[in-house]
Amino acid sequence: MEEQPSTSDNHSSPQLLNKWIEIQDSLKKQLITEDRFNWKLPTTKDQDLTGTEEQNQDSYSGGNETLAYVGGVDLSFSKVDPSIACATLVVLDFSTLESVYEDYAIVELLVPYVPGFLAFREAPVLLELLDKMKKTALSSYPQVLMVDGNGLLHPRGFGLACHIGVLADLPTIGVGKNLHHVDGLTQDKVRQLLEDDCNSCSDIFTLIGDSGSTLGAVCESLSLSQTREH
Repeated sequence: MEEQPSTSDNHSSPQLLNKWIEIQDSLKKQLITEDRFNWKLPTTKDQDLTGTEEQNQDSYSGGNETLAYVGGVDLSFSKVDPSIACATLVVLDFSTLESVYEDYAIVELLVPYVPGFLAFREAPVLLELLDKMKKTALSSYPQVLMVDGNGLLHPRGFGLACHIGVLADLPTIGVGKNLHHVDGLTQDKVRQLLEDDCNSCSDIFTLIGDSGSTLGAVCESLSLSQTREH
């Protein structure tokens, strides 16, 4: 995703921000942070059976099915006009990592970008793509969705990934490029965790705030680290 446009002139009134806060607080009450999905991760034996339409249709009947389809959503902004964006939804067969569904929409975003409230700018068009797929390609509808944005690791504990997850009724994984400094987590603290001997044998470890809450996980790639959050 391209960087968001400058927020120096975002035209967001106190009344609008208060409305967004009320909506966030209301949706946050519906957030589920425990694993309640009806699928399981595939074993080697299961991988030979995943990816079929019949299996994924069965997953909507409440059975304990193997994870078959993983989706991802993102927006990329025009370098000429930052209000113009391309919203994209891609779904992969989890057993083969081959694309089974792709869709996009070119949109004009009139809602300003305000830090902490990204969902009000990006979520509507991404939810429209998901709704369109549910109506036209339900057999390969994702069972879990990766979102280019934060989830629990967010100043208000409810980022874009949470917002979409609640409204779409989907398990989501937020993939954040930047670390929000919340609950005692800072760049220096995370870097120290990466350098600790106890973490030297792993390139993935959880992010736990001062409150004891698990807010996400860090994935270190080569010499660079990026946050990956749940």
